[in-house]
Amino acid sequence: MKRLCLIALLALTACKEEQAAVPDPVDLTADALSYFCQMNIAEHGGPKGQIHLEGYPTPLFFAQVRDMVAYLKSPERDAEITAVYVSDMGVAPNWQQPGISNWIAADGATFVVGANVAGGMGAPEIVPFANATDAEAFITQFGGAPLSLPDIPEAEVLGPVDLDLKLETPS
Repeated sequence: MKRLCLIALLALTACKEEQAAVPDPVDLTADALSYFCQMNIAEHGGPKGQIHLEGYPTPLFFAQVRDMVAYLKSPERDAEITAVYVSDMGVAPNWQQPGISNWIAADGATFVVGANVAGGMGAPEIVPFANATDAEAFITQFGGAPLSLPDIPEAEVLGPVDLDLKLETPS
């Protein structure tokens, strides 16, 4: 009986380890397509996002972090989310080239919300940073407020976009 209990305990532990495995971020490639619009991400500046879903071999990529957050806040999903990563704009080469491997876990990022900047698809962007000091420097230049991922209001990503906004594109 002790042997059977030990085997069951080891099997349970192995199952928990499999569930706890979080996929690593995937480098952005020149042929990556944005989930919502199926446009090539490399053709659009600004920060990017990727969401890993249970049972899917590749992540969903997003041309704008705003779009990624909209997906997260939407009730419709294809599968359980196993990991969410965003571009760290504090180390990005520039706005037009946000980097291919500077991914950070979204749950630890500081997001600048309400800045006067346009993302890759022309809508107002939510800009992620690994370092809160980098986020504050960005806020000084472009406005906005620092928020964590759960604190981003739905209205920032699910509401209509004012097409008359005069948004900046950082250099």
